[in-house]
Amino acid sequence: MRAMIPLITWDWPDTPILIAGTILLMLLVRWAANRAIKYAVDTSVRQTAERNADQGTRAERILAHATGLASTRHEARIRTVGSVMRSVVAVVVLVITVLSVLSVLGFPLAPLLTSAGIGGAALAFGAQSLVKDYLSGLFMLLEDQYGVGDLVAIGGDVTGTVEDVGLRITRLRDPNGQVWYIRNGEITKLGNQSQGYSTGTVNVPIALNEDAEKAMGVLRGVMKEVFADPEWENVLLDEPVVAGLGQVSAGAMTIQIFAKCAPNQQWGVQRDILERSVQALRAAGIHGAPYVPPPASES
Repeated sequence: MRAMIPLITWDWPDTPILIAGTILLMLLVRWAANRAIKYAVDTSVRQTAERNADQGTRAERILAHATGLASTRHEARIRTVGSVMRSVVAVVVLVITVLSVLSVLGFPLAPLLTSAGIGGAALAFGAQSLVKDYLSGLFMLLEDQYGVGDLVAIGGDVTGTVEDVGLRITRLRDPNGQVWYIRNGEITKLGNQSQGYSTGTVNVPIALNEDAEKAMGVLRGVMKEVFADPEWENVLLDEPVVAGLGQVSAGAMTIQIFAKCAPNQQWGVQRDILERSVQALRAAGIHGAPYVPPPASES
């Protein structure tokens, strides 16, 4: 007679207690994981909202207007990522619960787990770059490193406007109109010019024999006019600062001016400051750097 191997091991009341304890433990694990995901999502959203809270009244208003859409976009993305992570947790917990209950009931899981382990190892080895891309994209979304519409520089080689952000691929368009597709796992260094604020830098050259202190006094008056101009009311966060001499060369010296602006809005301010500065210095009788003609070519 061949011995019959029972398919199910059932000992009363040990087996029901083990099954109930396993299910309860998995429910607790799922609850804890969901709480951790909710905390991470809420923290990310709160940090984004508070990022510009200490910029001052005018700066706070401008940055709130400039980043309001980005904050809404970021919150929507983070909520979506949180929902996906909760679904993944639910699936993982369910699979572990089923395997644990089958183990308690005496089902032979060794062949199944061995096959799954070999297949999983082969799949993980072949898809390690894919996993790296998805993990990098997940953390990028959680940290709000950039989003659609941001002007970014990636790796020091590619600069452009982000057109699409996914968990695996980021698509951006450079100033020449070329579209770049960059895997998130390959992004190791990134600069975002559309977050926080931008700083405009203006270099105003004057002749070396001019009074630098007088010139800086004239420029400070110009900066007050620029800051009070309604055209830049929603662009300039603070009054532009005349920092002082930035460079001295043969026959000329340069006065540097810094303007703190809304994200990626410094270009127009720089042109206006330079134009007004040149006119004000000319009106004050302060000469710019002298013109040096090119050397005559030898015949």
